[in-house]
Amino acid sequence: MSLMVYLAAAVFLLSCTALLTRPSNAPRDPLTVSTCAAIVLGSLGLVCAAPTTLSAVNGLTGIPNFGAPLTYGMISAYSCSLVILLFQWRGGSPARVRRMMLRGMAAYGALIVAIVVLFALGDASTERLTDLDTYYANTPYMREMIVLYLLGHSAATLAMCAVCVSWAREVTGLLRTGLRLILVGTLLDVVGFQLTKYTAVVARWTGHNLDFLSTGVAPPMASLAALTCSAGFALPRLLPALRAQRRDLCALRGLGPLWSEVRFASLAPKPPSALWQLPRMRLHWREVSIHDGLLALAPYFDDRLRERTRDAALHEGRPAHEARVAAEAAMVADAARRAAAREEPFGTPSTYRLYATEVSDTCGLVELARALARSRLATAVPESTVKATPR
Repeated sequence: MSLMVYLAAAVFLLSCTALLTRPSNAPRDPLTVSTCAAIVLGSLGLVCAAPTTLSAVNGLTGIPNFGAPLTYGMISAYSCSLVILLFQWRGGSPARVRRMMLRGMAAYGALIVAIVVLFALGDASTERLTDLDTYYANTPYMREMIVLYLLGHSAATLAMCAVCVSWAREVTGLLRTGLRLILVGTLLDVVGFQLTKYTAVVARWTGHNLDFLSTGVAPPMASLAALTCSAGFALPRLLPALRAQRRDLCALRGLGPLWSEVRFASLAPKPPSALWQLPRMRLHWREVSIHDGLLALAPYFDDRLRERTRDAALHEGRPAHEARVAAEAAMVADAARRAAAREEPFGTPSTYRLYATEVSDTCGLVELARALARSRLATAVPESTVKATPR
């Protein structure tokens, strides 16, 4: 069970890392900070609740069940972070938000103090790593401590559910999907963790034994709730970034034919460890290097070849823009061939500006690369056909 809890906590923390990913010069959003604080405290609560952690804490302190107030205090701190996150979501004047946050922290701070005091007053001399809630459900002071942490956690999660339902009606796209995932995770916490804990504790009060709900059902449901909530927190921030990286990777691959044509002429310095950089950085370096190579090939540009190729493409019925890009591809390929053969450049350099250098994004270079690939294919097919024809 500890391994499953640790895995859920690790995924929880990974979602926090995704949320904190931002440019170094970008301002830190208070809402993002509050969200990450909630994620970190939630993951710490999971780690503290693991039996392996409880045993280690009890052994280090020499106090049986010392891990119980530590875990309950961490869960209460997580509940407090959810309340603060709700205040941030609701918004309003900074003074009002700050005042509500201080009130929430004061309330849950008092709850944590009460948990510690009640544990100190109670008799918990027998170490219980998995069933402390039900084992001490009828023990004075320990009983009140268990009920207090459950009530504090229930108040925060039920408020979170209400806000998610309300806000999901007003937003669209990934944000709505993320809110729905947070709602599902919170409901799993309410039903799978809190309700089972309440049921098992009340069963002990009435002389029955439903401990399996607290020991066998509640922990995995809490882990599943944490995983679902972490997906809801990270999805609106992480998925657009992944899509952007995928687009950059496709553009990087699309530039392959053009890069193989001009790379020998590029003098741009190669960045260290380019293979391990994100596609965005590799694409930026590839663009700079291609532009440098095209600049080096400019003295070899044959305007007459370009014009003949363009006129031929227009005569075939191709659109004007497509004809222009095809003509530029032919001119670049011819310039690269003659530069590689160390032929003399033209005495009067061409002043023509490629379409790929007129646009600010990568689409112009990608179009030029595709035109080069098509021209290579068009010349390769007839050659292979001729070679295959018997004499």
